[in-house]
Amino acid sequence: MASDAISAPAQLLGTDDVDPVHEANSAGRSPFLLTSDHYGRLLPRALGDLGVANSELTRHIAWDIGIAGVSDRLAEMLDAHLIAQRYSRLVIDCNRPPSVASSIPAISEATAIPRNDGISAEERETRRREIFDPYHGRINAVIDGRMHAKRPTVLVSLHSFTPVYAGVTRPLHIGTLYHRDTVLPRLLLKHLRSESDLVVGDNQPYAVSDITDYTIPVHGEARGLINTGIEIRQDLIADQSGQQQWAERLARIFGKIEAELKVEALV
Repeated sequence: MASDAISAPAQLLGTDDVDPVHEANSAGRSPFLLTSDHYGRLLPRALGDLGVANSELTRHIAWDIGIAGVSDRLAEMLDAHLIAQRYSRLVIDCNRPPSVASSIPAISEATAIPRNDGISAEERETRRREIFDPYHGRINAVIDGRMHAKRPTVLVSLHSFTPVYAGVTRPLHIGTLYHRDTVLPRLLLKHLRSESDLVVGDNQPYAVSDITDYTIPVHGEARGLINTGIEIRQDLIADQSGQQQWAERLARIFGKIEAELKVEALV
């Protein structure tokens, strides 16, 4: 039932709430610009628990488990700038166009999100204005600055995925996500497949589209940047040891890719 009786807060984030944008290594000199749309699982105080059990708020429906640790470590290892988003995707999904229903889901997988059911257009706009816009505005501003300085920029969007979805086991360890780019996904797939212990997905378990995604289409493709998304299976990065191992592996692979891009005069 729609929660029409719940009034929308005129302002979502209060003085006790943290800024939605997390950055690491902002002075990094690498051509790689890292983003993490589902880095955090914070909830604004004004929204309480969204009517959802805490056990659900630690699941993948709320965030990309393990990707925060990988992202921060990889930024340091590559000397790359990371821009990430701290709030749960259940508040607003920062990798969805704000106009689509899944931007603020009333149901995520099989879990009802009561506080999102029937929210007003005004509240949707508030969530977009206070969380979505600052995050994507920061990415846009950083890309603007790099372009003005004539610094090469290669966009890498970092995510994690569940080992089981809808009862189906996913054997992949890692997958690429891309749409129009013909440079970086090809190189990344080549290097990932050269790792004998990996099962690698080519646009699996997800693929990028203009309807289902935002970061790559808007910041990568529309601006003509070399780009790719990466999905790592979350049970492989659920603890600090796994996060460190995967960051080291990706840093090694991206180091090789950077060398190849330089040979091709692409960075």
